[in-house]
Amino acid sequence: MTYLFQGSSYLNPRAYAIMHREHHAYSDTEKDPHSPHFFTDVFQMMYYTAVSYRKHEKKLKEPEERFKGNYPEWKFLDYVGSSIVSRIIFGLLYIAFYVVFATQWWMYLLIPIHFIMGPLHGAIVNWCGHKYGYSNFDNNDKSKNTTPFDFLMLGELFQNNHHKRPNSANFGAKWFEIDPVYPIMKMMHWARIIRLRKAYL
Repeated sequence: MTYLFQGSSYLNPRAYAIMHREHHAYSDTEKDPHSPHFFTDVFQMMYYTAVSYRKHEKKLKEPEERFKGNYPEWKFLDYVGSSIVSRIIFGLLYIAFYVVFATQWWMYLLIPIHFIMGPLHGAIVNWCGHKYGYSNFDNNDKSKNTTPFDFLMLGELFQNNHHKRPNSANFGAKWFEIDPVYPIMKMMHWARIIRLRKAYL
């Protein structure tokens, strides 16, 4: 399901997990793989992020011991999902979908967004979530909650909350902060599709 839903933006779970753990451990320091405070623009930040991710994906960089383990490794699926052939096939499927279902010419302008959804999401979350907004907690970093109702990134822009409570399924902390994905996760928990820790129900 991870492969199908991420499509052309498929991320190797091991590489992503290690990089995300580095981001939390070294948030907004020079060792952070994607802090916006060491780059002049978002494109430089995302290029550096891509390089860091690729090193972990290809196992060219040995992570610290504390960052290892507790992530799935699907050798065949990771190989297929990360291949250029797979990404091109998904791109063609996206185009085919629009050919069949698009009713106006301008709808085709949305196609490039599907191709780069993963990198685009990462750019918005890591750039905006560490530069713009307000803070509920002093996390010794520059993480921010960009907006009190994160409808744009479905809760991911509550970065200040997330850095304070990285294991919480609910990215909202204050009563007015709405994480729209959390109720869906609770429903999936009750339906026994996923399992949430009792502390975060």
